[in-house]
Amino acid sequence: MVRKILLSVVIFISMIVLICWYFLLTPAKDLDNILINKTDKPVILFVIDSLMDEPLQKTINEGKAPALKFLLEHGQYHSDVVSSYPTMSVTIDSTLLTGTYADKHKIPGLSWFKKDENRLVIYGGGFSEIWNAGFSEVAHNSLIQLNHSHLNPFTPTIYEELTKSDIQSASINGLVYRGEHIHSLTIPKLISGVNVLSSNVEINGPDVLSLGSLSQINPKNDRFANAWQGLGMNDQFTTNEVNYLLQQDKLPAFTLAYFPNLDRPVHKHGVKERKEIEEVDKQIQTILNTYSSWDDAIDKAIWIVHGDSGQSDVIDNRDEALIDLNSLLNEYTFWDFDNPASKELALAVNERMAYIYIQAETIEAADIISELKKESRIGFIAWKVNKIAHVMSTDSDEILTFSPHGSYKDKYKQSWSINGNPAVLDLTVNNQNEIMYDEYPDALSRLYGALYSHNDQFIIVDAKPGYEFIGTHSPNHVGGGAHGSLHKLDSLVPLIIAGTEKTPENNRLVDFKKWLIELTK
Repeated sequence: MVRKILLSVVIFISMIVLICWYFLLTPAKDLDNILINKTDKPVILFVIDSLMDEPLQKTINEGKAPALKFLLEHGQYHSDVVSSYPTMSVTIDSTLLTGTYADKHKIPGLSWFKKDENRLVIYGGGFSEIWNAGFSEVAHNSLIQLNHSHLNPFTPTIYEELTKSDIQSASINGLVYRGEHIHSLTIPKLISGVNVLSSNVEINGPDVLSLGSLSQINPKNDRFANAWQGLGMNDQFTTNEVNYLLQQDKLPAFTLAYFPNLDRPVHKHGVKERKEIEEVDKQIQTILNTYSSWDDAIDKAIWIVHGDSGQSDVIDNRDEALIDLNSLLNEYTFWDFDNPASKELALAVNERMAYIYIQAETIEAADIISELKKESRIGFIAWKVNKIAHVMSTDSDEILTFSPHGSYKDKYKQSWSINGNPAVLDLTVNNQNEIMYDEYPDALSRLYGALYSHNDQFIIVDAKPGYEFIGTHSPNHVGGGAHGSLHKLDSLVPLIIAGTEKTPENNRLVDFKKWLIELTK
């Protein structure tokens, strides 16, 4: 295993060096042929990966985030916007852009098992995971299949909706970008030569699509630096692309700009990490400085800043922090990259939540659940029977069942049929049959979405704060931070709005699409 990992590192570094050389010679996109329909006040949405309320507030109060402070003080601030579930990037982005949860947009997580193809779908993750899945497969999953086959074609994205109304849009470093316009990716000959990706990759995106160095628009974006910094999937690249659109007077009515840098140090150091918030603030300062003044910036554009998910600190003790599902269910056989033959179970681990797939017809879900229930670090176990969701806590033998449409209503005007003990998901139900959420925000809708995100028979496990699941090749974040769970620590994110008084119908990412479209018209 050590030799295999070392060999992969050598190959990977060699590939990156050659990619650097290639990108120095690759031209950027020509914006001259893009006719931008002018709008009175364009909408600019900054998505900051793993931005959370408490560290943001502390950074602002210490005077180390002047741009974010300015936007907050000259606009609105909401500390408790509810993310999607699982709280993993591609599922969250799909919810943001389609206005639906996973039962509609069909992206179950960063990792999920596709039974009809007998394979684990991975869009990204730890190096061991990517190596064992294969660079080519992960590249195809994330760059092509995520948007063009896995994302439900019957749930249109905001880019597709805007195009129908002749409103132009841009995506800069967004992972989910499906739109109506065809774009060609710049694939290095080295990569196409070893069959990682074809030399001719066409994808459908918005009017303006920037996807790192594979599809950049600013000819002055440093190709050599970007090749070493995630091929342009970094904050500096995003800033340079936004500034170029502003300077060239090519900013469309709606622009989503993704800032990924904060996520890695939070994973490493935990939720106390604030240095990278200072750094992303510097990038936003640079963008605001393209205007004559910051006051002028909010007069001429609508600025929206939000996090995609929170994180929970993982205990700094490997044996205590990590819930090893292979060990917990060691009497069963597991699907594996090296031996994908038919097995009894398959695992798709998404940090603090996981899908456990029952592959063999002889295996009873009740037997798996019985074993899982012995693990006190699991917050809840969930499964589905027909159209009814079932949830059990490891702290009780009682079960909660629920399904859409019924006599109970929550704050989001969603109605539910509920039986059993609501405390399993920390719900409170009053005499008027009104549901209140606490530890698990919008729990019923988000969990139902994950359970019905795909059709296979599986069980969901969700960890208590402080703990994280692992499988054979999944990464871990002992002593750092992790997300993925339904818990409010992973689920609540801040939102800053400047330049408009309008707000989403509810403080949920799933309500953003409708609101953003209204802002552009």
